[in-house]
Amino acid sequence: MGFTNTGTTAARSGTVTFATHIIGALGIDWATITTAQPLPGPIPGGTTKTQTYTVCVESWRVPLGMHVETRTATAAWT
Repeated sequence: MGFTNTGTTAARSGTVTFATHIIGALGIDWATITTAQPLPGPIPGGTTKTQTYTVCVESWRVPLGMHVETRTATAAWT
C-alpha cells in the first residue's frame, strides 16, 4: 500500500486498520475481522511511503469452500 503525506510536516506514527471479510461459497459475507498494524513512519511532508502487510485470519474461521477478501484499509495518524 502507498501512504501519501499531503501536508508539509512529517507524519510520525499511526495505525492502519484492515477489514477482512469471510465470504461463503455462495457469496454471502459471514463475518468481518479487523486487524491493525503500525503505519510506516515517519513520512516527510509531500512524499509517499510504500509498505506491504500480511493479513492473517485463523483457519477455523474459513471452512472449505469459503475465502477471505480484505475490502477496506483505514489509516489514522497520531
